[in-house]
Amino acid sequence: MSKFFKYASILCFLTAGSAWAQSNYQLRSQIIEAESNKDWFSACQYYNRLYYNDSTNLKMRYGYATAARLSYDYDVALRLYNGLAAIDNGKRFPLTFYWIGQLLKSKQKYKEAKKWFTKFYKLDLKKGKYTYYKNKSKLEMEACDIAQIILNELGKVPPLEHLDATINTKQSEYGAFEKDSSLYFSSIRVPERKTAPQDVEEAMAEAAKIHYSKIFKSDVKNQKFKKIKQLDTLINSNYLNNANTSINAENNVMIVSRCRALNASDYQCDLYESRFENKKWQQAVKMPEPVNQMSVSTTQPNLTRIDGKEVLFFASDRPGGEGGLDIWYCYKNLADGSYDKPINAGNKVNSPDDDITPWYVEETKTLYFSSTYHKGYGGFDIFRSTFSNGQFSEPENLNLPINSSHNDVYYTVSKDGRRMYLSSNRVGSLFESKQNCCNDIFRYVVTDNVDTVKPTLPVVDTVKVMKEQMKLLVPLTLYFHNDEPDPKTKNTTTTKSYETTFTEYKALLPQYTKEYSAGLKGMEKEIAMNRITNFFNDSLEAGLDALNQFSNLLEKVLRNGETVKITLKGYCSPLASTEYNVILAKRRISSLRNYFATVKGGAFNKYVDNTKEGEGKIIFEQVDVGELPKSKVSDNFKDKQNSVYSPFAASERKIQILAVSFGK
Repeated sequence: MSKFFKYASILCFLTAGSAWAQSNYQLRSQIIEAESNKDWFSACQYYNRLYYNDSTNLKMRYGYATAARLSYDYDVALRLYNGLAAIDNGKRFPLTFYWIGQLLKSKQKYKEAKKWFTKFYKLDLKKGKYTYYKNKSKLEMEACDIAQIILNELGKVPPLEHLDATINTKQSEYGAFEKDSSLYFSSIRVPERKTAPQDVEEAMAEAAKIHYSKIFKSDVKNQKFKKIKQLDTLINSNYLNNANTSINAENNVMIVSRCRALNASDYQCDLYESRFENKKWQQAVKMPEPVNQMSVSTTQPNLTRIDGKEVLFFASDRPGGEGGLDIWYCYKNLADGSYDKPINAGNKVNSPDDDITPWYVEETKTLYFSSTYHKGYGGFDIFRSTFSNGQFSEPENLNLPINSSHNDVYYTVSKDGRRMYLSSNRVGSLFESKQNCCNDIFRYVVTDNVDTVKPTLPVVDTVKVMKEQMKLLVPLTLYFHNDEPDPKTKNTTTTKSYETTFTEYKALLPQYTKEYSAGLKGMEKEIAMNRITNFFNDSLEAGLDALNQFSNLLEKVLRNGETVKITLKGYCSPLASTEYNVILAKRRISSLRNYFATVKGGAFNKYVDNTKEGEGKIIFEQVDVGELPKSKVSDNFKDKQNSVYSPFAASERKIQILAVSFGK
């Protein structure tokens, strides 16, 4: 074992030993201090110790889940949020549902994520505190649908090129752009030690040493990168983070973003300008107002042109924006080199979330930027917006493979439009201890005549996309109370519509809650009651919501002359004979047929088995099935708690729109 690792191991052992001996009171004090400093990594460590001392405190669980999420321990966060949801069910900590949705989205589990966003959206919450999350969850539900459709449409796509170890390290690399056969980028890389620390004190000093982000340069030849060079101290400050840089077309002005830490997570940045004179870059000088402003952050510069006029884009949280960091731009006065008053890029580009890393291409009048608010695949996605008549258009998502379910930022395009660079913490990026913690630089090279800089994007409101949305809804499951509709009859049809059976079923929620939780106490009783509530919300109500969405899409598709085949299948719980269950399944399917006959004022009736050429047509295909095979649900009718009122029994009393297909 090397001397360095020997001392590092001793240091870790001593730290861990003393920490575990701490009292709950000490741990809570350390958590408060870490959270106030937004040091989520340390907070997560303290929460972990407190959690194993006492895992019953729900407030502590929520805090631990939040710290884990913010320190990129997504698996830990998801496990904690799921456990909390089972107990609390959105009562004290409603945002649990929202964050489960976000974490599932980061894993590309879009269908599951949509369920949790829907659960949160349906909660009866006070306006004000949760307004943002309500609006965002509604957008996320739509984004999850679009993500599934596009993934299905595009299938497998080749990954971006992950730049080699010349550029990327286990720390963060970002802000890459090409300039005159060189790649400029920023990195928080830690210089390698030539010798190991001599003792524990030196090892501790090494661990506590602050490493600042610097700007680097690598010459490029045949798309291969040469040894990197760190820009000198005229550009790179030794005591500030040098976040990223931009150079104008004439190569005589460089803008650098320098940032100081406000706490463990937040930074305040200003822009500095350096001029190229006497064959070298001069000392970077802080830019005056109106570019920089007191007590706000101004960062991520992009020197470019709009219609031949020099302009500076940047991101800032200054007053007058839409919320968080917004994208701004200001024109340069050629006479004296000053800048006009910054202009906000507008509410089509900017959102209540952070909108960052602008890159404007004059030739195509296109602004590329990243946002977490506009409909995307997860985390920050890269969007484009076209500039026309002084305004930016509605943003378009660049889709796969440019975007991923993680953070995708700092999109830049080479001068010839053949190479695109971006920074991402997607799967495949290097990391020291936590996956997805750190950004790496990726590249996409155009090798054919495909317009990758402005790819063709799927249009959301076409008939094709509506058909794909209908496919996403199936299998669409609808549930029934025991022996409904029309109990104790041998009729294979009913006059009831599914909406009627749903309303009657929903009214039984108090009875189900009482019967299923009977005889239980404390947390067991609460969990049992939550299971019933969740079944009624997540299965019963969600089924009708999906059915209504399906019928809305069906109407639009039929108007465009499509033939739609809907396959129906029935199931029952094992409380009666197979013969009776087959009859009951038919009766339940009949109630769904009645739904389509009556919904929208009977608008679908003319399409059922329609023979008129060129018009829409519905074909119902019916598959009758009785009770589910290998059911573990009690078939003892006297044990109604488990055979009727349990969510497991209720989940078997169902029918499904099993499939939907189109064409002749």
